[in-house]
Amino acid sequence: MMIKEKVFFKTFGCRTNVFDTQVMMNNLKDFEVTQLENDADVVVINSCTVTNSADSTARNYINSLKKLPKSPRVIFTGCGVWTKGEDLFKAKKIDALFGHSEKENINTLLKNDTRFFKAGDLEHLDDTIIDKMIGKSRAFVKIQEGCDFRCSYCIIPYVRGNSRSYDEHKILEQITTLAINGFGEFILTGINVGSYGKAQGVKNKKDKLVQLIKKISLIRGVRRIRLGSVEPVQITDEFKEILDEPWMGKHMHIALQHTNKEMLKTMNRRNKVESDLKLFELLSSKGYALGTDFIVGHPGETDELWKDAMQNIDRFPLTHVHSFTYSPRDGTPSAKMGPLINGNVAKARLRELENKIQQKNMDFRKLKQPLEVLIESYKDGIYTGYDQFFNTVEVSSEVDLVGDWINVNNYEIIGNKNVSKF
Repeated sequence: MMIKEKVFFKTFGCRTNVFDTQVMMNNLKDFEVTQLENDADVVVINSCTVTNSADSTARNYINSLKKLPKSPRVIFTGCGVWTKGEDLFKAKKIDALFGHSEKENINTLLKNDTRFFKAGDLEHLDDTIIDKMIGKSRAFVKIQEGCDFRCSYCIIPYVRGNSRSYDEHKILEQITTLAINGFGEFILTGINVGSYGKAQGVKNKKDKLVQLIKKISLIRGVRRIRLGSVEPVQITDEFKEILDEPWMGKHMHIALQHTNKEMLKTMNRRNKVESDLKLFELLSSKGYALGTDFIVGHPGETDELWKDAMQNIDRFPLTHVHSFTYSPRDGTPSAKMGPLINGNVAKARLRELENKIQQKNMDFRKLKQPLEVLIESYKDGIYTGYDQFFNTVEVSSEVDLVGDWINVNNYEIIGNKNVSKF
């Protein structure tokens, strides 16, 4: 019997990359997937390039692979293919490279033991229906790819292409397959999830994302539905009608990027501070925990504008934040803007923002609501999962709980997590 080479996948970045890695894993027929780096004959890096830090993290990881016992082949894919891939390939830091559109061909590509460079195209949509999500208790399902927005700081449309949506029947087939195999929570992902079903320049009478979510909710086994990041302008009146449904996860992530109107204009954003606030207040009144993206230190962010942004943040009912300091991406309008913000100033502002949101999250959890938790992992006697509000819950138990749904009524609030016994 022929021994299969073992492949280890290292995934950086967003939930869309998590799904893309699962697509690759499911298309490996002549190789064995390993969860152990040290066993790897091949390491596939699914990269992120949203910030300079993401690029640096991937480079540092590539350098660390020299220490592995098998000296594995290093294969590079993901968004970084279109920004740093060529430099890494020419410098022989990696053995091969392929773009998003080639990931379903991974089995054939890995059988090619020569160096190769296949960037692919930015128009592809996958056909793969995966029947399991290796190492996951929650299912990430990609419903669209690419983005038509052109925010001044963002490189992603240039590395993922324009917005395009998966066929509804394929999405429902994908979720049905995973539900049959025991998955109950589904996170709908994409580069711009809220643009699902919308053709450029065409205004739809029906909100196709809402229609899709309703159909997903009818699939046997679906217990909770979450969304990836959406834009404020994508929460339509029709969408607001499903907010009270029991299968909606009580957490939404809505990308603000900033809370000062001048900075939003500089960033070429479509959202407005006052209308954003009204939306967040509505969602909060319905019991939702609310997260957002926020870029700190974008060119032009003066002390005065920052102060105004933080005064506005105090008004927003936020509980989670994905924040990072601005880093220029070559080829984007922001990369040519000024004045630049001192790095230490940007870091101080980042800490101020994160401290504010951390306190807001603590205040939200002090309401002590009953928690419905999907347990995802176990380590050192502790089971860990997320509740309906997307807060971490740690549970000590004598019973194996991985993959189980549990109700938690009595718990302590400790730091950034809730802790309980079962």
